[in-house]
Amino acid sequence: MEIKRLHVGKRLSETAIHNETVYLAGQIADDTTQDIEGQTREVLGHVDRLLTEAGSDKTCILMCQIFIADMAHFPGMNAVWDEWVAQGHTPPRATVEAKLANPACLVEIVVTAALR
Repeated sequence: MEIKRLHVGKRLSETAIHNETVYLAGQIADDTTQDIEGQTREVLGHVDRLLTEAGSDKTCILMCQIFIADMAHFPGMNAVWDEWVAQGHTPPRATVEAKLANPACLVEIVVTAALR
């Protein structure tokens, strides 16, 4: 049972692939000066890039967990999500309010997907 890891760092790997399943680390925006819509777009771009690198895409998402710093941001995050998500392939999803490690981060997204 091989485990393949991509972008391995001292603390975490951005991606792990095992048994035809892709696991992404929580993705956050690099540019935390953006509002919730901008940060969400950037984070979903990271998700797209990492899934493509792993041999998957957003139509293969099995589960998504979204952490937002303030539920007041929920409508703005959802507006960007609705533009991005592949219709007919909307995954199970949980969204919770959470105190994120970096107070400037407004959203963090964790994805598990199948390989294509």
